[in-house]
Amino acid sequence: MAPPPGGRRVSFIRFGLLHRRAVVFCALVAIFFILMQWAKLPINVSYSRRITSKRIKTVSRPAINRPNIVFVLADDYGWNDIGYHGSFIRTPNLDSLASEGVKLENYYVQPICSPSREQLMTGRYQIHYGLQHSVIMCDRPHGLPLDEVTLPQQLKKNGYSTYMVGKWHLGFFRKEYMPLQRGFDRFYGYLTGGEDYWTHRKPSQYSKDPSEYQGLDLRDQDKPVLDQNGTYSTHLFASKAIEMISNHDHSKPMFLYLPFQAVHGPLEAPKEYMEQYKSIENTLVRTYAAMVTVLDEAVGNVTRALKTHGLWDNTVFIFSTDNGAKKGKGSNWPLRGWKNTLWEGGVRAVGFVNSNLLEKKGRISDALIHISDWFPTLLRISNGSLTGTKPLDGFDVWNTISTGALSPRTEILHNIDPLKALSSLQFSYKLYSDVFNTSVYAALRSGDWKLLTGSQDRGGWKHQGPSHNMFDKPKEQPDKHIWLFNIRNDPQEKNDLSDRYPVIVLDMLEKLSAYNKTAVPPFWPPRDPRANPALHGDLWGPWI
Repeated sequence: MAPPPGGRRVSFIRFGLLHRRAVVFCALVAIFFILMQWAKLPINVSYSRRITSKRIKTVSRPAINRPNIVFVLADDYGWNDIGYHGSFIRTPNLDSLASEGVKLENYYVQPICSPSREQLMTGRYQIHYGLQHSVIMCDRPHGLPLDEVTLPQQLKKNGYSTYMVGKWHLGFFRKEYMPLQRGFDRFYGYLTGGEDYWTHRKPSQYSKDPSEYQGLDLRDQDKPVLDQNGTYSTHLFASKAIEMISNHDHSKPMFLYLPFQAVHGPLEAPKEYMEQYKSIENTLVRTYAAMVTVLDEAVGNVTRALKTHGLWDNTVFIFSTDNGAKKGKGSNWPLRGWKNTLWEGGVRAVGFVNSNLLEKKGRISDALIHISDWFPTLLRISNGSLTGTKPLDGFDVWNTISTGALSPRTEILHNIDPLKALSSLQFSYKLYSDVFNTSVYAALRSGDWKLLTGSQDRGGWKHQGPSHNMFDKPKEQPDKHIWLFNIRNDPQEKNDLSDRYPVIVLDMLEKLSAYNKTAVPPFWPPRDPRANPALHGDLWGPWI
């Protein structure tokens, strides 16, 4: 019996791919032996030695005297919601800081809150510690595993004072998972993923889920804060950050991590800022714009405090969002998708660096950078060490940012989540079924190419402008679950090339398969009723 057409096609593709790789491999081997002979170097250099040498290179010591590091993380902030991307929202402080420094225009984060924070803190992809599904939930006993070494822990070893103000969202079911036990000397903020901006209670007054547990979530160190009901959180967190700056001992370098609540839901803003956008008819858009302007003002106040207290000249200031804007609130125009999707609108981030220590300032960087890269990069500029850390997925990109050198990064694993709902997609394209199950929710960027698989939210393109919430929807088959885009040529992800370039699809699926072999199983425990704040004095906190 003749083989099925699909079988002949995959055989042809694989034969062509293997033939191409064989030719390239032989050529590289020949060049290698010629170079070895020419240099009269021993050929039997061990693989482990070469890997070690490469890793040492990532922490070479720059001519920087342990700078202060200030990392501001916005929450659910859209690509099109900053002035220099053409937004109607006024962000003069952010625009000025970005234009003086280096704008990161090919910079990526994760599509939701906890995973971005996890990878910032560890320099490692979430598949490597079992948190590839969803976020850290306030009523489930999970968190960033205790054997993962965090950025503040490493900086603290190198003499840094480590401060955190704002949103944690990396677990708290046991005390060992909380900020003070993960490397921070000072902590003022909240532990869960979101709450009311004024009362600091979770859930907010807008929650419609009767099963949600209710409680206060605001702490100073490990003690509850009971006297800030009515203080808007963006103002409160900026004030506390300025307080830590003013009290800082200048004999030590400072790491200040400032993950604002803004502009995560619920959408709430002070009236005086709403007045600035009173011409906007859409209430959600008007409130969101006001929240962004409060955030911009807060960042300006923090940077002025750094200058007032003589810290700015030796500070590296980093601004990033944790993911794209949520559908129906902010705008990721012209990118496809929104928060909690692997489309560009969910993962391409607003980001910039400002510092007098940058060698080439006032420019735009198109270098590929990921949020996991901050871990080795900040350890490098702080003269820190990778000793004791696990194998990193992040790269040292300081030279890329500071001088414009090529990025050492060529790939980003956006995620592989086997627990993501597959609905009716309990099958895979037969052409690739023995390489990678394309019904699994995953995405990979490699060079200019991006591959997505699984039951992706179809995404869409929110119209640009202040007075509406209209979207263009993609015209695709509802059961589609494999896409290939050339992101360099098509950043809006409108032209799927998966049928045109099956060899590239196959190559990227093989890469996904290789990453998947390094993953640990997702850890997703059931809800634990012992987390209920009613059992703990109306407070969110450890319950085990």
